[in-house]
Amino acid sequence: MYQRAKYKKTDENYIFNFIRSHPFATLVLQGDRLLATHIPVLTKGNADKFILYGHIAYNNEQYQYLKDGLEALLIFQGAHDYISSSWYKEKNISTWDYSAVHINVKLKLQSRKELEESLEELVRHFENEQDNPLYYKDIPDDMLKEHLPLITGFWCEPVKTEAIAKLHQGFEKEDLESVTQHLQAKDSPGSKQLKQDIEKENPHLF
Repeated sequence: MYQRAKYKKTDENYIFNFIRSHPFATLVLQGDRLLATHIPVLTKGNADKFILYGHIAYNNEQYQYLKDGLEALLIFQGAHDYISSSWYKEKNISTWDYSAVHINVKLKLQSRKELEESLEELVRHFENEQDNPLYYKDIPDDMLKEHLPLITGFWCEPVKTEAIAKLHQGFEKEDLESVTQHLQAKDSPGSKQLKQDIEKENPHLF
């Protein structure tokens, strides 16, 4: 990951909270070519020490390469959007604001019991937000028996973590206000979230 010093993030709490807030990750590994899959990835532990976990289908091309000790890359991405130079007071160069975390990991395949426990936690994590949640134990047994043999779960032990938040640090108040106002005006949930991220990153100007 390319990280200019002013955008680099090293705080463990920031990184841990970021990946928990953006759990839909990209899993990249080397097969006969580079392969990527987009999957939900959750964490166990805390900011000081944690492990991640996810699963993929047997029919996924990545499956044949999964093995204990394999190195892979997990990419977590936050809100992002194009920033037009026309929003600045003076002429400048257009850019793209974004935030992301890359975690190099070592994989360890889960047992059948670990997979089921992970799936139960995964479903609970997201169903807790629903008005009428349907938890793992509420899914018909015949469906689970049919589904479980078709997927494999794995643990991801972090070995290297890199994080970046390019959110207009160092810009003048007038330009920041203009950027956030234009983002707010766009009809996009991602743009509105990016506006909030910029404001949070530059609290002294808002």
